[in-house]
Amino acid sequence: MKKLDTLLAEKLMQINAIKLQPDSPFSWATGWQSPIYSDLRMTLSYPEVRNLIKVEMARLIMENFGETEVVAGIATGAIAHGALVADSLAMPFVYVRSTPKDHGLENLIEGDIKPGQKVVLIEDQLSTGNNCMKCLNTVREAGGIVLGALVIFDYQFSSAAKALKRAKLPVVTLTNFDTMLDVAINDNRITEADADTLQQWHSDPENWTPAGFDSVD
Repeated sequence: MKKLDTLLAEKLMQINAIKLQPDSPFSWATGWQSPIYSDLRMTLSYPEVRNLIKVEMARLIMENFGETEVVAGIATGAIAHGALVADSLAMPFVYVRSTPKDHGLENLIEGDIKPGQKVVLIEDQLSTGNNCMKCLNTVREAGGIVLGALVIFDYQFSSAAKALKRAKLPVVTLTNFDTMLDVAINDNRITEADADTLQQWHSDPENWTPAGFDSVD
């Protein structure tokens, strides 16, 4: 039987929720050039994958954060997944914005968290960790006790891991960059040269430049 991280990585690439294009990089919102792009919202259109994520996240919450009282999805990518997990566990659900909405009550938290309640964050992907950190602080400022975070796909950037460790936020992930890369090689989705390109990018994503691209000072 395949391990969860391997099985999920396979399924995410099969449905194009993770795309690899070493020869035609994507532009991230951060401004980085990247040979990989993930859109985990795509999983919502595939009941088998959607259900796998829901069931495994619910299981991992019970195994790792058994005192959880509230499930909090991080906007926007993890709202739907968080709601599905909360429903399966019959728990209250909220979602957390990284910035206030620009009208009405200007809420950062949509839903009700009472001071002292124990909360688990749900995130679709962990890259820089900035969004997760903002939402962690928002829940803490509202009086919630954050037990940890569950992430569908972890890019495994050392800077994010260090920041979350300093913030004393335990993180449990379903799958990650290393597993995805192994699966992509084994399934002949990429060549060894492509794998080297992805590893080079991963070691310094902020400053990575695609081959053949001449930067201008």
